[in-house]
Amino acid sequence: MSNLDLSLKDMMVIDGAIGAAVVDYNSGMALGTLGSSKALDLQVAAAGNTEVVRAKMRTIEQLGLNEGIEDILITLSGQYHLIRPMTGRKSKGLFLYLALDRTRANLALARHRIKSIEEELEV
Repeated sequence: MSNLDLSLKDMMVIDGAIGAAVVDYNSGMALGTLGSSKALDLQVAAAGNTEVVRAKMRTIEQLGLNEGIEDILITLSGQYHLIRPMTGRKSKGLFLYLALDRTRANLALARHRIKSIEEELEV
């Protein structure tokens, strides 16, 4: 089993996880997905969240901030969507995406776990 597959499985064992993906934000394509919800199309989510990441990176650049994005949180009435751009030398241009059921998720724990997964993942 590849490191990518293991990372997706690790993301899916986070309490409340309903979908996970590793996405190339240059192309908008998911390198891998894993999900348990038929209501969440991870390919569409990957492409849509690519635009979110690109827009935020452009804004940071236009503001002249010397900062990197740790994560982006989108809260819906029933879900959390967590986006974490990867910072490793070999994983630049990728982000982790995790969708969580808001009623079952612990957001602080999910952020902590996804950070650990990002640090261990080699693509």
